[in-house]
Amino acid sequence: MPTRRFILGAIAAAAFLPAAHAQDMPVYFETDGAVMAGYDPVSYFSGGIPVQGLPEYSVIWKGAEWHFASAENRDLFESNPRAYAPQFGGYCAYAMAQGELISTDPMLWDVVDGRLYLTHSPEIERLWNDDRAEYIQMAEEHWPVVLYHQ
Repeated sequence: MPTRRFILGAIAAAAFLPAAHAQDMPVYFETDGAVMAGYDPVSYFSGGIPVQGLPEYSVIWKGAEWHFASAENRDLFESNPRAYAPQFGGYCAYAMAQGELISTDPMLWDVVDGRLYLTHSPEIERLWNDDRAEYIQMAEEHWPVVLYHQ
């Protein structure tokens, strides 16, 4: 049985974890569906318009189901999932900057420096657009700590 000292030490250590790359952590998905409500993550990069994926072109990655619009997109994702998966596990990037885990709307998105970011609502998206660079930096700092304390 863990001692109180061990438990407190583990909590303190988690608070000082180095900033992890966003896709190294679990991902957000609805309990009854795929990541990003089934939208094809590759489509955000290859056409600028999110496309609904199909279950027949799916893979399991990070314990979640990802859907794709074609076998080609599925294969691209499988060759380098971190290049296409949304940052912060698909949780709202703006909320993560505030230190919170909140769901996202796959139709509210932004690609910044080759990385996909999702937001929760049109109101949040407007706030996010005010200073993306600052919010990304804040979210990177919060990401591992917030995730481990949920």
